[in-house]
Amino acid sequence: MSLEQKRILATSIPGPISVQMQERRKQVVSAGVGTTLPVFIDRAHGAILKDVDGNQFIDMGSGIGVVTIGHTNEKVVAAVQEQVAKLTHTLFTVAPYEPYVRVAELITKHAPGNFAKKAAFFNSGAEAVENAVKIARKATGRTEIAVFDHAYHGRTNLTMSMNFKAHPYGTGFGPLAGSVHHTPMSYPFRDSEGLTGEEAATRAITYLEKRVGAGQLAAVFIEPIQGEGGFIVPAPGFLRTLSAWCRANGIVMVADEVQSGIARTGKWFASEWEEGFEPDLITVAKGIAGGMPLSGVVGRAEIMDAAHAGGLGGTFGGSPTAVAAGVAVLEQIEEGGWLERALEIGELLTSKLTALQAQYPIIGDVRGKGAMIAIEFVEAGTKTPNSKAVEELVKHCHSNGVLILNAGTYNNVIRFLPPLAITNELLEDALEVLAAGLAKL
Repeated sequence: MSLEQKRILATSIPGPISVQMQERRKQVVSAGVGTTLPVFIDRAHGAILKDVDGNQFIDMGSGIGVVTIGHTNEKVVAAVQEQVAKLTHTLFTVAPYEPYVRVAELITKHAPGNFAKKAAFFNSGAEAVENAVKIARKATGRTEIAVFDHAYHGRTNLTMSMNFKAHPYGTGFGPLAGSVHHTPMSYPFRDSEGLTGEEAATRAITYLEKRVGAGQLAAVFIEPIQGEGGFIVPAPGFLRTLSAWCRANGIVMVADEVQSGIARTGKWFASEWEEGFEPDLITVAKGIAGGMPLSGVVGRAEIMDAAHAGGLGGTFGGSPTAVAAGVAVLEQIEEGGWLERALEIGELLTSKLTALQAQYPIIGDVRGKGAMIAIEFVEAGTKTPNSKAVEELVKHCHSNGVLILNAGTYNNVIRFLPPLAITNELLEDALEVLAAGLAKL
């Protein structure tokens, strides 16, 4: 599993073998399955991706936040190897197995909230969100769902309706699901100057009360730090005020932590950054199982138990191999060191990126928590989104051995989601490549 933790450019990007493989891909893979970095990865370990041509890339995206504790983490690999040799499938709702229970014990133990909790497991983040909708509707007897501007929740029919940005996720795929209502988000960089979190929450609440009616809402879904929207961190007080309103009106408060949870921000869950915010349900996926397909819903026991037997599940949901990987990930985080490392990464990234912001006025905002940091690009001296700069920087970084990801409603954000196993040397190398790209613009 070892791989030198070093950026290496052995060929041009993409290399000749990757080019050949792309031609094979075009013949048999749907054009709807796009590619960000046009190389084929052969191996990975820690924070390094090695392609079929021998190039090594610094991974600043972690598979969009999936391999949080690093590629091919030794304990995750060992857990998967052991489990796959023992049992690969029964379906937990037919004949259960212990690792499913163990991962539920771990996730309920560390989810925020001073109340009894239960969990259920599925395959993808979108599937977790859909099941949270089902649970909330069954628990409340209501139908309507509220979501926020700039949100992203998935690519299924229902979750496409919950997304803010239509393209590319929903273009041409309608009609989409109904009973979903969008309300204004707290976006400190773009909100009116001086708008507090409480004021932004009041704006959202007023809209929902007038447009939908509190008594009609089953749940309010929010990402404590928005992912695809550009790592938007709401102003302090926003989440707490929303939560209090939901509690007063019998509405289930759901935190979508598919991207922000599982040690990514320096806490088990990003929800913990807002004092007094205790969501009723939390959706998880991505970083929970080190690259294996596992997602879940965790929350108040009485709400989770509202669903009737057989109402939750799915053929591969919480598969033996995936939950074994989940146990290996969560037990390592529990052992310590990972939350602290996320905070260290955040400090290093924020310091370096803030220095670049002072040098380059096209960087309008640096934001995020822990190892979930983003920079928003604007036309210099304005807040006009600058997507062209992001496009050029992404190309520059990719051609120089650094995998970075764009984001944002206006496609003008670069997000950093490095594995927590990354070294400071690799982080600084990646940022030097970014700085060189900025100098070229």
